Amino acid sequence: MTQAVQDRLWTKVESQRERVPAMYGNVDFRIMPERFTATAGDPTALSGEYDSERDALLANADRVDFIRAYTMTGDAAADAYASLMRDYSFRTLVDMLTLACDQGVENVPDAPSELVELIREMERTPDWVDMKLVEEGARIDRNSAANFGPFIIRGAFIATFMNKYAALPMAITGTLTTQTAARRVKDTATFFTTSLLPGALERFGPGFKAAAMVRLMHSMVRANVLRRPGEWDVSVYGIPIPQVDQMPAGLIAIFLLSYKMIAEGREQFTDSERAMVELARYRCFLLGLPEDLLADTPQGIVDLMNARSGTLLSGYDDDTCGVLLRATMAADLRPNNSFRARTHETFERAFAKLFFVKSFMGNDKEKAASIGVKLTSGDIILAAIAGLFIYARMRLYALASHIPGLRRIADRRLVAKLKAQLADYGHAEFTTDARQYRPTTTPAAAD
Repeated sequence: MTQAVQDRLWTKVESQRERVPAMYGNVDFRIMPERFTATAGDPTALSGEYDSERDALLANADRVDFIRAYTMTGDAAADAYASLMRDYSFRTLVDMLTLACDQGVENVPDAPSELVELIREMERTPDWVDMKLVEEGARIDRNSAANFGPFIIRGAFIATFMNKYAALPMAITGTLTTQTAARRVKDTATFFTTSLLPGALERFGPGFKAAAMVRLMHSMVRANVLRRPGEWDVSVYGIPIPQVDQMPAGLIAIFLLSYKMIAEGREQFTDSERAMVELARYRCFLLGLPEDLLADTPQGIVDLMNARSGTLLSGYDDDTCGVLLRATMAADLRPNNSFRARTHETFERAFAKLFFVKSFMGNDKEKAASIGVKLTSGDIILAAIAGLFIYARMRLYALASHIPGLRRIADRRLVAKLKAQLADYGHAEFTTDARQYRPTTTPAAAD
């Protein structure tokens, strides 16, 4: 990265102050927040099999500075729109965005310029996007989402708050109870499931609209958090929900794929892998991630994800992470109290516990129990049964996808299963507690 490119990046970061003064007016974007570390030997989110790569990461000063810049970057277009709560009610902002997604922003009466800018930014399809590949990627992913997704939504959601620096926005904005945790898990699952429906990410598709709602929700959280200097210290936590913290949820699947490819000595994606990568990258683009963070090669994807993890200081705070964890584990995700729903939750909860212990606790059951996740022998048996069930169904659908005449039938069935899941999840709110949102003209306090 040349000095000119580096200067342009930081100019973009600091321009947030002028673009959204109500949120960032007094924020020092050049500050080095406590959460960001480029010091050798510091414990970070880059752990386990990836930890050995941190020295090489720190040796690349340009990449470290690149990640630092995006650690201090929000979503300028959505942030500007969310800041209109000084002039509009929360409900009005949601309604105008909904109408703009459904009918076009030109059909929103007296649409504010901030709304126009947000929608036009999302409508700008990058040159690299191939929508046929995006559709193929969605078709491929439907098998996993329909059969594996219902068992992993709780466990995967936990990953978002195992680090206190990344988790605090949810704690501040009311995600600490089992009821709100359940709603947030379902909202997250709703977005990713919706994005896999046929045509979902087209301009007037449901995935496009869901992405816009997620962006507004994230910006509402930033606005809400930054007006609480007593609870949010920029010098410690940086910008709430920065762009780098959105990478794991959107790119984890292709990161794991890329890491596996590199280990195998492969440098090129197959056609089906390329389709999955295209889907993930475009979905993240609609969510507001800068194209700079959307690498398109296996090594590039791994390097960026490891750079984010390798500069995020490790930190587990039981008052924040632990409470969120236990609330999510205890959350009732059942759509109803039917025998089918109760049976599914029994297996799903056991599977989530096993996933958590293996993924985040290094398979240390005692350590997991000490923070409130007790994995019993019964849980392991139930999770194993669920795993066999999931594997068998996914293999059958994968086989059907390669048999002429069965491929379309199998895909229609998967689409029907995804729609049934969406009905079980209920209407996505994509908001934190609206009662906490109050119009404000006070810029964020400098730290």
